[in-house]
Amino acid sequence: MNFQIDTRNQQPIYQQVRDQVVFGIASKELAPGENLPSVRGLAAELGINFHTVNKGYTMLCDEGYIEMDRRKGAVIVDEMAAGEDYKKNLAEQLKILSAEAICRGVNINEFLNHCITEYKNVSGGKDKTGL
Repeated sequence: MNFQIDTRNQQPIYQQVRDQVVFGIASKELAPGENLPSVRGLAAELGINFHTVNKGYTMLCDEGYIEMDRRKGAVIVDEMAAGEDYKKNLAEQLKILSAEAICRGVNINEFLNHCITEYKNVSGGKDKTGL
């Protein structure tokens, strides 16, 4: 996987690292059991502090996307479930995005079309609903 960091982006770099791994998993660019670069290796490659990469990896581990193994390093997990905590967090994030869309005059059909389009873009057009 080729990581791209945008230092001009207002989003923190550790969040960019985290998000790129999540996109990589969702798009099947990263496979279950695959190793991510070491914290120090990725930090050196990107020219950023290793604590920044470590923070991104820690988030991924806490959220269940990767496991940290002393011998193998950071490894993509084999299977993830959408538990109740995830669903609650998803609802909260959607609530905020919905409020922002309403404030900016985006109607519900536009909002839903954006959701469907982005879901399909990330999944490579593969979804489980047939939409």
